[in-house]
Amino acid sequence: MTTTIRNGIITGLGKSLPHRKVSNDDLSNWVDTSDEWIRSHTGIESRYLASEGESCSTLGIEAARLALLSSGVSKDDIGMIIVATSTPDYKAFPSTACLIQDALDIPRAGAFDLAAACSGFSYALETARSFIYAGTCDHVIVVGAEVLSSVVNWKDRNTCVLFGDGAGAVVVSVSDEEDRGIKFSSLRSEGSGWDALIVKTGGSKNPLTPEIMADLKNPQDLYIAMDGRRVYEFAVRVICQTILELLERAGIDKNELDWIVPHQANLRIIQAASKRLKIPMDKFFVNLQNYGNTSAATVPIALSDMDDQGLLKKNHKVISVGFGAGLSYGGNYFVW
Repeated sequence: MTTTIRNGIITGLGKSLPHRKVSNDDLSNWVDTSDEWIRSHTGIESRYLASEGESCSTLGIEAARLALLSSGVSKDDIGMIIVATSTPDYKAFPSTACLIQDALDIPRAGAFDLAAACSGFSYALETARSFIYAGTCDHVIVVGAEVLSSVVNWKDRNTCVLFGDGAGAVVVSVSDEEDRGIKFSSLRSEGSGWDALIVKTGGSKNPLTPEIMADLKNPQDLYIAMDGRRVYEFAVRVICQTILELLERAGIDKNELDWIVPHQANLRIIQAASKRLKIPMDKFFVNLQNYGNTSAATVPIALSDMDDQGLLKKNHKVISVGFGAGLSYGGNYFVW
């Protein structure tokens, strides 16, 4: 009896950005900061911010449309749409994935959102691979989309300089190639750090009722709050752990790895991981200078940029890594 191989392979990529580009100098007109301070502390030079009429779904729709177009897969063959986001169009429901499904007119596809913050794309990519491996779907659209500007405190220079808006998407398709595709993933969390990166008000624990709004003693609770030191130390540690775990599982040496595609949060985090792992920075793809931290969208935007630049070659060995609120983290190993 022969067993049919059902690997998941990335067949299409796309990205979408808001129309408004905001430089560090532009930002210095809003908050007490400077281009020099932002560059030296984060590596970020500019970011894109959503304007009126732009939302998580509009960005996700365009990224998914481009990924579907580049894949050559018929929309009628898409079995599932997964959207990794922490800033959906609507707080409770409907899911942003359903809005994308409707806009792209993919009537047969299931659709749901996945909330794992900046680790979201790592989780969603493994979910897509699992659907394909199990035979549930042959083709899955995975989107990472965020409008973090909607939950950023623009008076807090320690956080507002970090974030941007955008979306990236991939199509994951069934393949019988044994040597290529998404091979496996590592998905983990440290829930004890839940309060290190948080938006305190707006969920069911602290709902935004008229009474609470009238009595809101700390408006900052409506926005992202971050313990920068805790998040930095966590991020560097788990990037290293995840990469080493995936390398061991793949049975390859770090020198055999072609690319590491990390979550684009802060250049200092990536540089620290590079130094600790003794892996040169030129193996880490970095584009955060152009976009800032777009949370679940950073990795698919990076993959799209790499594809546009011709950096991803057939049989390249690639690790992607995400980390963020929860505290959650994860990584994927795939052969291009």
